Amino acid sequence: MFFSFRLMENYTYNSFTVQLEGLNVPKDSVYPVFLFLFFSYLFIIVANVSIAVLVFMDKNLHQPMYLLFWNLSINDVLGNSIMVPRLLVDMLRPPSERLISYYECVVQAFTIHIYGTSTHTVLMIMAFDRYVAICNPLRYTAIMTNRMLMKLTVSAWGVAFVLVGILLGLTIRLNRCRTLITSPYCDNAALFKLSCESVVINNIYGLTFTVVLFTASIGSMVLTYTKITVVCLTSKNKSLNSKALKTCSTHLVVYLIMLLTGMCIIILHRFPQFSDHRKFVAVLYHIIPGSLNPIIYGMQSKEIRKFLSHLFESKKILPS
Repeated sequence: MFFSFRLMENYTYNSFTVQLEGLNVPKDSVYPVFLFLFFSYLFIIVANVSIAVLVFMDKNLHQPMYLLFWNLSINDVLGNSIMVPRLLVDMLRPPSERLISYYECVVQAFTIHIYGTSTHTVLMIMAFDRYVAICNPLRYTAIMTNRMLMKLTVSAWGVAFVLVGILLGLTIRLNRCRTLITSPYCDNAALFKLSCESVVINNIYGLTFTVVLFTASIGSMVLTYTKITVVCLTSKNKSLNSKALKTCSTHLVVYLIMLLTGMCIIILHRFPQFSDHRKFVAVLYHIIPGSLNPIIYGMQSKEIRKFLSHLFESKKILPS
């Protein structure tokens, strides 16, 4: 009897269903916020998928810069698709019905952390690509070969999978005694807060993970852009400086948007009284970069603009 009681206790203790608190939106603002998120998500999917298809179809865009941006577009689609649809559905449900299975929650957390980590790693590789193109233009084709590009891409995603896999692995091992996730979506911090066990190891690894990722990311940006600036200042080549300004400014803007929204989430985690603000910023961390990336890169790319103009011109000629 004691044994069967222990089994029952463990089953209820480690609940297979958890409740998402979601966004706390005033009743009169639910539909405006819902529509904003819905149309933002729709734009993210259409814009990023369109850019990804264009890069895949047009052989003129099979260059390192565009192929790396293709990775960024796919990442934005995956990162938003795992979070926004679920969030929209939960907004229309009463809080008591916002239930999700624990394993589905783990998958969502894994994908969301992959999204955040690979955004950093892909942008770091894009910075290296810009550095080689501007500082070593004569050796660019010799350095950024298809083989090198494949290695860098696999490294960007591989590092993200390994680091996030360990992060979530340390959380899954914990027993759970709570069922409420006080976040708009599942992430690692929300998952290990369900446990009543010691989470010292989780906090140490999570902090180390964050510090290493941000240090490597910010460090690589500072290093590459410092060298690019030195080359531009010492060079009298106006064409080189113009090219550097155009390609680097778009990359830097995308990076800063991602970095600032990510920093806001980390800072607001330290202030529980601003939990509702943190939730909304956490959602914007996905929405803003995913919406702006295709605009910043796609619209400022001469090759993509040219491809789009030819595409629309051919469609106008065909009916006539």
